[in-house]
Amino acid sequence: MSSKRDHSNLKRVIVDFKKLTPEVLKLLVERYPDGYDDRNIISFKNAQGERIEAVEVLTEDTKYLVKISAKLEYTMENYDEDDYEDFDDDDPKAVVEPDPEALGDVEDDD
Repeated sequence: MSSKRDHSNLKRVIVDFKKLTPEVLKLLVERYPDGYDDRNIISFKNAQGERIEAVEVLTEDTKYLVKISAKLEYTMENYDEDDYEDFDDDDPKAVVEPDPEALGDVEDDD
């Protein structure tokens, strides 16, 4: 028996920043504690033929492909679990977009 898990049976979910939940954000921060870089980015075409760049996080039954953006990078860098304690783990309204001025010189590509 192989020790490497077979991820082919996982549900694939593409997550845009607007749909990011506290649970997925926490998984991202745990998987990429120092942020992600080019080696972590997966590029693929969606059903509409658009090129998507995303980072991957896995749960027991789901592979999340989270679209990368300046907003995501900023939110990961400034993550504080306490910010989300009053929300359900699956509440996409919990993760708010950062103030555009807070993004400063960071370019957003969405």
